[in-house]
Amino acid sequence: MKIIIPLFILSLIISTTISAQSGANEILYQKGLKAKEEYKYQEGLALFQILLKSDSSNVDYLANTSYFLSRVGQLQPLEDQKMDYYHKAEYIGKKAVQLGPDNAEAHYSYALAIGRVNEFASNKQKISNAKLLKTELDACLKLNPEHFGAWHVLGRWHREIAGLNMVERLAINSFFGGVPPNATYEDAIKCFQNAVKYNPTYILHYFELAKTYYTRDDKGDKDLAIIQLKVALALPDLAPDDPETRRNCEALLKKCQ
Repeated sequence: MKIIIPLFILSLIISTTISAQSGANEILYQKGLKAKEEYKYQEGLALFQILLKSDSSNVDYLANTSYFLSRVGQLQPLEDQKMDYYHKAEYIGKKAVQLGPDNAEAHYSYALAIGRVNEFASNKQKISNAKLLKTELDACLKLNPEHFGAWHVLGRWHREIAGLNMVERLAINSFFGGVPPNATYEDAIKCFQNAVKYNPTYILHYFELAKTYYTRDDKGDKDLAIIQLKVALALPDLAPDDPETRRNCEALLKKCQ
């Protein structure tokens, strides 16, 4: 005998199923954010990949998946493995920005991925990406002025541009609208100081700030670098890459002394 389900009962079943799925996703989402806060990159990536499969157009899922891809990629031993993660992060981060132009995390995750790709890019590609990277970071910080991750990446951007040689600066002037007038070591230092201000427990912020002082090499800069390095070395390891950063701090400290 054919069973006919009344429309209102069918609607109730569908809405209950959707509600249950939404509740399950919220639990996974909160676990993913907690993993992010605790620097558990592998766990966070696994959680957000599950969420992204349930809703591939959710901007928060996209942004966080891109973020964790960049972080997990950084931990890979080989360049081609790193780049595989970084390119995926770049693709998903770009999609997040397209779907959520008012989402600070979307702009940050896209910028982070571009920055990671640039680590292994040619000088031409780095120069080509420079304007896009700055645009995404500015958009993030306009939406969230206390975003320590964006301040950190922007600090590296300023330092890289400030350290360009004459040939590279000529290339930017010729093809990409010129070197930004505020791309200086001083601005890089301000950015890293903001990163420290809004996230004072992360060793890498202090190392990059110290590295910038060391690279600028004005009078007293080595002493300023030493101060930051000693603060960094007094902090506990929190992130998977902290042990490597600690070794970098110790090596730079020897150069400064």
